[in-house]
Amino acid sequence: METVIGLLLAAVALITVVTLIRAVRIVPQQREDVVERLGRYKRTLNPGLNLLVPFIDAVRTKVDMREQVVSFPPQPVITSDNLVVSIDTVLYFKVVDSVKATYEISNFLQAIEQLTVTTLRNVIGSLDLERALTSREEINRHLSGVLDETTGRWGIKVTRVEIKAIEPPPSIRDSMEKQMRAERDRRAAILNAEGHKQSQILSAEGEKQAAVLRADGDRQARILQAEGQAKAIRTVFDAIHQANPSQKVLAYQYLQALPQIANGQANKVWIVPAELTKALEGLGGALGGLSQAAGDEPHATVDAGAVEREAAEAARAAAVAAQEVNAEVRAAEAQVTSRPATGELPAPEPVSPASLLDDSTVDRQSERG
Repeated sequence: METVIGLLLAAVALITVVTLIRAVRIVPQQREDVVERLGRYKRTLNPGLNLLVPFIDAVRTKVDMREQVVSFPPQPVITSDNLVVSIDTVLYFKVVDSVKATYEISNFLQAIEQLTVTTLRNVIGSLDLERALTSREEINRHLSGVLDETTGRWGIKVTRVEIKAIEPPPSIRDSMEKQMRAERDRRAAILNAEGHKQSQILSAEGEKQAAVLRADGDRQARILQAEGQAKAIRTVFDAIHQANPSQKVLAYQYLQALPQIANGQANKVWIVPAELTKALEGLGGALGGLSQAAGDEPHATVDAGAVEREAAEAARAAAVAAQEVNAEVRAAEAQVTSRPATGELPAPEPVSPASLLDDSTVDRQSERG
């Protein structure tokens, strides 16, 4: 009898423990449990401690309310230009209503996968391969809009749809690679040609500007040089004009310049002008009459002996210069004896210092008489 009572107590304790276990439910955070009472929806258990009626209430599903990500296997899709491409997609979603997700559809994950595949085929089927490869953002927006609209009545929110990869056939990939390589080669050739063209243009413009600047500098230099020479000649001319020299002074300066004219190392032939003898003839009379000339130095007393000595020295210097010129002329004639002497001028007669002195003495005596 005691054994039966012990068994009964043990059975009551076990039933009590099982009852307590079935009556107490602890729901973790971000999860909702759907409770049914006798097969009918009763309530939804929120996170925390919850009590149920044992053997009457039962948990139908445990719904995870966190955002979930699902990667679907590659799906073959035909484009509008009849090319088969393989597309991988990634789906982000979350359950916003656990009751609808439980009672509106039997397997919402499978339904979302099939809906994604069919929508993707409809979208890609209206695009060619090139546009499908470059319009991922547009495809993602279209898929997200269709899925969100359809899964809304299931208590599911599709947050994002991404296309991981679009794989065309191997032959198409090879053709695309060749096309891209040819396009890059063409762009490289165009850029190289444009760079060479710009380089040639810049070089030509630089040479043009350099030539213009050199010509302008040469022109400015010549203008400045000509202006300087003109100013120098004008200054000398103004000085001579203001000084108002007599013919005698000019003749004397002419005689002094003759040795400098004949002193050039490059002078092979030197022509004695006809005015030289006339200048030498008038030099003696000019220097002899300086004491009596009224226009040169008025009211001046001149020593006649000093004037004669100066005239004699000037005549000797002129004669020496004339002899040197004659010697150079003869040397030049000796150098050109091998050439035909057509159109040559006869050499001037040598002038001796005695003749110059005699002429000057005669002129001086005539002026005194």
